[in-house]
Amino acid sequence: MPAYTAPVAEMRFVIGAVTGFDRVRALPRFADVSDDLLAAVLTEAGRFGSEVLAPLNPVGDRLGAELHDGTVTTPAGFIDAYRQFVEGGWPTLKFAAAEGGQGLPRVLSTAVAEIWTAANMAFALCPMLTEAVAEALARYGSPALKAAYLPKLITGEWAGTMNLTEPQAGTDLALVRTRAVADGAHYRITGQKIFITYGEHDLTPNIVHMVLARTADAPPGVKGLSLFLVPKFLVDGDGRLGERNDVRCVSIEHKLGIRASPTAMMAYGDQGGAIGYLIGEENRGLDLMFTMMNAARLAVGLEGVGIADRAYQRARAYAFARLQGRDIAGKRRGAVPIALHPDVQRMLLAMKANSEAARALAYFVASETDVAEEHADAEQRRASLRRVDLLTPVVKAWCTDVGIAAANIGIQVHGGMGYIEESGAPQHLRDARIAAIYEGTNGIQAQDLVHRKVARDGGAAMGELIAGMRAFDEIMSGVNEPAAVAIRERLRRAVDDLAESTQWLTRHADEPQRISAGAVHYLELCGIAVGGWLMARAALMALRQLAEGTGDTAFLHGKLASVRFFAETAMVTTSALKAQFVGCGEALAGLDTDRDL
Repeated sequence: MPAYTAPVAEMRFVIGAVTGFDRVRALPRFADVSDDLLAAVLTEAGRFGSEVLAPLNPVGDRLGAELHDGTVTTPAGFIDAYRQFVEGGWPTLKFAAAEGGQGLPRVLSTAVAEIWTAANMAFALCPMLTEAVAEALARYGSPALKAAYLPKLITGEWAGTMNLTEPQAGTDLALVRTRAVADGAHYRITGQKIFITYGEHDLTPNIVHMVLARTADAPPGVKGLSLFLVPKFLVDGDGRLGERNDVRCVSIEHKLGIRASPTAMMAYGDQGGAIGYLIGEENRGLDLMFTMMNAARLAVGLEGVGIADRAYQRARAYAFARLQGRDIAGKRRGAVPIALHPDVQRMLLAMKANSEAARALAYFVASETDVAEEHADAEQRRASLRRVDLLTPVVKAWCTDVGIAAANIGIQVHGGMGYIEESGAPQHLRDARIAAIYEGTNGIQAQDLVHRKVARDGGAAMGELIAGMRAFDEIMSGVNEPAAVAIRERLRRAVDDLAESTQWLTRHADEPQRISAGAVHYLELCGIAVGGWLMARAALMALRQLAEGTGDTAFLHGKLASVRFFAETAMVTTSALKAQFVGCGEALAGLDTDRDL
């Protein structure tokens, strides 16, 4: 079975040449982040991913997490891997030095997180959620709560979870029933939560749950939700673990994929009420939870990138090793590697090009987050934040769709062997499938994009982004290399399609059913257009480095091949997506649900 190798050269190229990293490095906090430091961090992360995490991926899939008498055990090797993960300081990368972190850019920690996901997605879910909890606590927690819990969350010594939905609620959090009753300086929490990733496990001595619940006088609906920190073990004044809190794992789910990651049903208050501490103000819980949810959505989008790359690596290795058929070009005799067959080349390049476009999008949003958080100029911060808010649902949905598609193609490249578990290819598809569902299904992300991110501001933020994409067309003028010509021509059409679709959307903003019907097509159009714009930037930099004689020639030519393939196969679909976006509303108009479905 082929080993995982982190695509460090590709990651460095995207960070340095595509995301606008010079803007990040110009920020005082990141002034010391050199190219050598980037390379060292990514190389060491790649080693840890390939040597420690990746070998556990099939083990975790085969053994899964297990629940016995309320205690969850992770598969063999996970405890030791997590210990090494914490000792290596990996959870601390993006947190400020004042909080006990390493203070590195988010775009770099994003690349590192891709490595964890590609190597072992089930393992990576635990630190991903812990980071989200730490960010929310750092922003909204009281000084006392931060002093007691934040240091160990940042280092990864303790883990964190998000507790949102319940059996009767699903995505509709207005139906949450978990209760919080004031009891002196804390609250007593009672209720059940479902689908809690790493809700119970043996990797850390304590687990810090962030729980949505209703106080006694809370208004109905989502406006009555408050956010509470509920630890598995209570903590005394010296930061030491005390008695077990009234929270327990009732069951864990038997899942299609990510089997090593325990997905728990949690019960709060079976013995009178779990002790919880209010985060922020009462009835603002959902607003505060969105800090974690948005961080998680970006991280989930990155899961699509990681799985796409891992599936590509596996399929490529198989395609070069598998001898079958004759060389259609007639240049070789006898059986040849299937990588020489045009249809297999098409599949491999589809996996490679789409994953590279998705990676560029995810890293671009991470770099914009760095600027939004650290830039000295308020308008620059606001402009970057607008792009982050606009593109977060696109990263979550489009990148996870790319991951699923790549994993599916990977099985096809393997042929019959791809349907056999021992090949390793099926696990990638099974693991990837959840990413389009959790943290808000991709359909919900599309609704968020069209209603909250585009219609609400009359298309202003999207208009800013489109203007920047159109400006790049002039930069590429006069470049005659085939890949650059192809990407420029397709990018111009894709941006026009996005602009025209956005204009139609804003004209029909008062017809929510109409724009909701085709929202997924609008989101996909946006992902392809923005991904194409970033691939165009990659092409321009690759050509520049080839002309200067800098960089790895083979890598740069490979990049140009990816760019041209993306232009000629993905970007040509934007006009059809525009038609689907507009046409869906027409097709569903007057639909009789009982009769027609």
